[in-house]
Amino acid sequence: MEWDLPAIVLDTRPYGEADVVATVMTAEHGAHKGLVKGGASRAHGGTWQPGNFVQTRWSARTADQLGGFRGELIHATAAAVMDDALALAMLSAVCAVAEDALPEREPHPPVFEGLIHLLPRLTLGAGELPALVVWETVVLAALGYGLDLSACAVTGATEGLAYISPKTGRAVTVEGAGLWADRLLKLPAFLTGGVPGAPADWCDGLRLTGHFLSRDVFGARHRPLPQARHMLYDRVAALAAESESPHAG
Repeated sequence: MEWDLPAIVLDTRPYGEADVVATVMTAEHGAHKGLVKGGASRAHGGTWQPGNFVQTRWSARTADQLGGFRGELIHATAAAVMDDALALAMLSAVCAVAEDALPEREPHPPVFEGLIHLLPRLTLGAGELPALVVWETVVLAALGYGLDLSACAVTGATEGLAYISPKTGRAVTVEGAGLWADRLLKLPAFLTGGVPGAPADWCDGLRLTGHFLSRDVFGARHRPLPQARHMLYDRVAALAAESESPHAG
């Protein structure tokens, strides 16, 4: 059994002194684990870093075995973001969410395609946070927990959507929310085709998707939202607070 495909490295864990067990993602096979001999060595360690694009060959005697990986680096995403704390936090968060949320060997092409477009753009900085939040909505939809942004759950209006019900995942307008607005999650305009917004909007987006990831994806498996995802939210929340400070700028 074998395949040879472009893959995104999601995670590596030590196995012995020089080997690692890597989790990669491909369009055809989803999240897939394999043993990389020498994967922790100086010669090969740089290849198997989370976020990197690697032409990966997996082989095993039978389909249900762990098998082994060999690979050639296509794009070193990890090295590109190493000196940018926010970009590195974004990379760590998306890789952690994908690695822990996606069932092993279950293909999710839209999630993979989203990463293909998102990861190389992380070097552009905070402006890619809306794209990251959009990618998380793709993850939710792929796993059966998609948000309903088609119309207001109360009034039926298709414009002016401003909130999301934390219970149902359905959109609500300001009018529809009424006195219940403080119990709803804010829906940033960039999720309905509006402008990318400011740090406060990015924070609202991360809070929104984080709620449903935590409750429906990870909570259903009695697992916490990955720590890397919490750390990204905290970093963006601090950025939002700084931008709203009267002394900012």
